[in-house]
Amino acid sequence: MKIRAIIVEDEQISRDILRNYIAKYCSNVELLGEASNIEEAQKLIEKHELDLVFLDVEMPFGNAFDLLEKIENRTFEVVFVTAYDHYAIEALNNQATYYLLKPISIDELIKAVGLVTEIKEKENELENAILTPKATAINGKITIPQQDGFEVVNIHDIVFCKADDNYTEVYFKDSKKLVSKTLKYFEDILKENSFARIHKSFLVNVNEITKYKKGKGGSVILSNGKEIMVSSSKKANLLSFFK
Repeated sequence: MKIRAIIVEDEQISRDILRNYIAKYCSNVELLGEASNIEEAQKLIEKHELDLVFLDVEMPFGNAFDLLEKIENRTFEVVFVTAYDHYAIEALNNQATYYLLKPISIDELIKAVGLVTEIKEKENELENAILTPKATAINGKITIPQQDGFEVVNIHDIVFCKADDNYTEVYFKDSKKLVSKTLKYFEDILKENSFARIHKSFLVNVNEITKYKKGKGGSVILSNGKEIMVSSSKKANLLSFFK
């Protein structure tokens, strides 16, 4: 996986060496910027969604630990890069992922990046598992992924779902959400909760149907006033709910 990173180092020659080593030996690292002091570093961190910060300890106008104190809800890993080994304990107390001593060993750099990659891959696997829309252990709930996490919603608050290519529009009484899963996926996880596929593009909460209109397939009117056509091949399945 790609690791999005920045270098925070006050010495130009040290930045050049580290940048060149990364380009040559750590191809999965994408450098998004460099900073020579903690003010520049803070701006870069706030601007980008980072996986890794290569961080020198001693800099003008403050040190690495001053910078980390300014960052709330840190989500990136930190690899300290310094000429001094006496900061190691403080680095560990600040949840450092790795501690590189100058002059930088290429083997140690590769090991540090490998460790960060492994951590981030595990985090992504866990997040993907959690953020995948699914029925949860909480009765009658479903998770809906969002950019900053996921929302837990009541299944019975869903009025209907509409296919949108490989996405699904999930409609509630007064809102909707676009989710990166197919309608078939939602059909599979909601079919035990009184949801019926009435059309190739629509999955409806049967409890939200207020009226059925006759026809070859007919149509249903939902509690929010939406009328949806029923395909003839899905009619029998829908009507079976009302026997």
